[in-house]
Amino acid sequence: MQIGTGLFTCQHRPDDDRTLSDLYQEMLTLGRAIEDAGLASAWVSEHHFTDDGYLSGTMPALGAIAATTDSLEIGTCIALAPLYDSVRLAEDAATVSLLADGRLSLGMAVGYVDDEFDRFGVPKDERTARLEDAIHVLRGAWSDGPLDFDPQFHDAPADTLVTPKPEKAPPVLLGGKAKPAVRRAARLADGWIAPSSLSIEGVKLRQDDIHAIREKEGLDGEFTTYLIQHGFVGESKEEAWETMKSGYLYLQRKYAEWATGETIDELSAARVEELKEQAIFGTPAQVVNQLESYREALGDDVHFIFRTYYPGIGTDEMVACIDRLGDEVVPHFA
Repeated sequence: MQIGTGLFTCQHRPDDDRTLSDLYQEMLTLGRAIEDAGLASAWVSEHHFTDDGYLSGTMPALGAIAATTDSLEIGTCIALAPLYDSVRLAEDAATVSLLADGRLSLGMAVGYVDDEFDRFGVPKDERTARLEDAIHVLRGAWSDGPLDFDPQFHDAPADTLVTPKPEKAPPVLLGGKAKPAVRRAARLADGWIAPSSLSIEGVKLRQDDIHAIREKEGLDGEFTTYLIQHGFVGESKEEAWETMKSGYLYLQRKYAEWATGETIDELSAARVEELKEQAIFGTPAQVVNQLESYREALGDDVHFIFRTYYPGIGTDEMVACIDRLGDEVVPHFA
């Protein structure tokens, strides 16, 4: 079971006196730490028009991480495909893949925040069709020849030759937990990204469905489950929770605000306990035990995205967590 981490969001908490440039430098520092620690991957996330500057430029961010690392898989988790011009996304992703010598994975999903669709002028009811259209554009753009596809949401004709070409096509990963989203990943993608809200049983149920569909339809190419879960590795269980808590709850509160469109000053005590129960945190040995439950249920062909980046908790604290992951957790699953 491979283990990576992220998701870099570069959010600026109101109580953080650093500049936005400082936060982007922190991302690069953490990217180097992830590679030095021997983890498998590092991931960026995407949202737009937020009051805390949530990272919006996934391709520039990944290009910078690519330039400061040598072997790390880098990827989007998640790029909001309906909001992109798909031909331009194909070009930008190819450029990042070349900078990274083929280390890019492109995770995408349909998105859900009404304000983002409104401000980009994209009808939200077209999001699924736009995502599927983008996948076909990307596949064609990265092939040896022209698109060989007439996009529904782009005026480029089928004979358009998109350049540069990546040395190898980046894996396309699709996220989501609803049955249509999971089955779309099974049919159209190289991997499925399971959201952190799913239990082990929920992931297993969907993973079995994916395998059944791919077998039934004769889809025998490589396919990987990428699984996101929040957590932290500390010197003790209490210390790990106290270190991650403020950033973790801030992140969850902002996600809740964007989903509902309402300001949330504080999460309820019940919700905090639910989030605490969901997360994986503690000493390296305790984290290994919890991750082992995932491996036993899902097998070794899983890429675990251990989400340890939390806005405003401190660069040194996150580097220490990454080092513990590399020194004392990853070797158990090698």
